[in-house]
Amino acid sequence: MTHFFERYILKHLFLIVALVAVFMIYWPVDSAFAIEIDKAARTLPLNASGETTTLTEKQLTNGLKKFNKNCAQCHLDGITKTNPDVDLGPRVLALATPPRNNLEALVGYLNNPMTYDGMASLEELHPSTARADLFPKMKNLTEADLVDVAGHILVQPNIIGPKWASGKSGR
Repeated sequence: MTHFFERYILKHLFLIVALVAVFMIYWPVDSAFAIEIDKAARTLPLNASGETTTLTEKQLTNGLKKFNKNCAQCHLDGITKTNPDVDLGPRVLALATPPRNNLEALVGYLNNPMTYDGMASLEELHPSTARADLFPKMKNLTEADLVDVAGHILVQPNIIGPKWASGKSGR
């Protein structure tokens, strides 16, 4: 038995360790390792009449990915680099005309952006599905993706609190 151990196991110990390491790296991650966001934090205003909706964690994950890929270059952490006075915080979104602090209004903005006072179109200046010819990244976003991105924006104050849209002073 000792001879077998020395001859086979010790010679192949490196291979065994490497296989175990590869197996552990590629083993599917269980949901127990993921951060779970409670239902209350995922419940958001659906429209201006006060109806609410609860997004799934899958929607929030997709919203985060799409936001980071398409929006974060100008709106990192909820700020607006091109106009620091108009961020993506809940107070600022609520004071817009029309208010953009619900899913339907924010998706509407992503389709047809308007100035903060609602008086003029920003479709040539702000990425939107209306002008996907000017903003090709918007061409690949579905309506469901826009809902997920809007959900990501609206849920951030519930998850990270006042750091969202606070700029340098909130970090």
